[in-house]
Amino acid sequence: MKTLRMYPGSINERYLDEVVDCLRSGGIIIYPTDTLYAMGCDALNNGAIERLCRIKGVNPQKQTLSVVCDGISMASEYARIDNEAFRILRRNLPGPFTFVLPAATSLPKVFKGRKEVGLRVPDNPIAMAIASRLGHPILSSSLKVDDEVPEFDPHELALSFEGQAELLIDDGESGNGDFGWTPGPSTVVDLTDSHAPEIIREGKGELQ
Repeated sequence: MKTLRMYPGSINERYLDEVVDCLRSGGIIIYPTDTLYAMGCDALNNGAIERLCRIKGVNPQKQTLSVVCDGISMASEYARIDNEAFRILRRNLPGPFTFVLPAATSLPKVFKGRKEVGLRVPDNPIAMAIASRLGHPILSSSLKVDDEVPEFDPHELALSFEGQAELLIDDGESGNGDFGWTPGPSTVVDLTDSHAPEIIREGKGELQ
């Protein structure tokens, strides 16, 4: 697995192009968010999605899949967002939330039959830059490792997931507090009924 060192305050454009080329070719990356490192692939590439789901042991027909967008505008192309949901998203994003929304028909066939999609706009410049340069969302899955492997240690993650991902983006800061956050999962909010949002997992985000 190749590791690229990227700095949130000064993103290397050449490295960013390399990451996006990897995604477009069906590759899988490990990258930083505003919560923990995540595993991601091109959200419009069915083959890459199926591969990521196999690695994570996820059945895409039974589990809500989540995508990372660079903003609400991109998100609105892949999820159905009514006026009330838009107001909630605008108050809370970017931030450490996963919002479950009705899925749009523009998602690839692996989502077909799924009525919902998880939506993330993380407060992390690298994650948002990747989605922006890609031009559409990153399918994203949190990394689950054993207690001996810190979920925010890039070196240990590279060793643990060798052969499963092509690239690891090391920002050296996710989860350790240097960039203003500490480790923890996102808060998951069910917004399928935007007038009755329901927190289904407490995490770092405090819903506004």
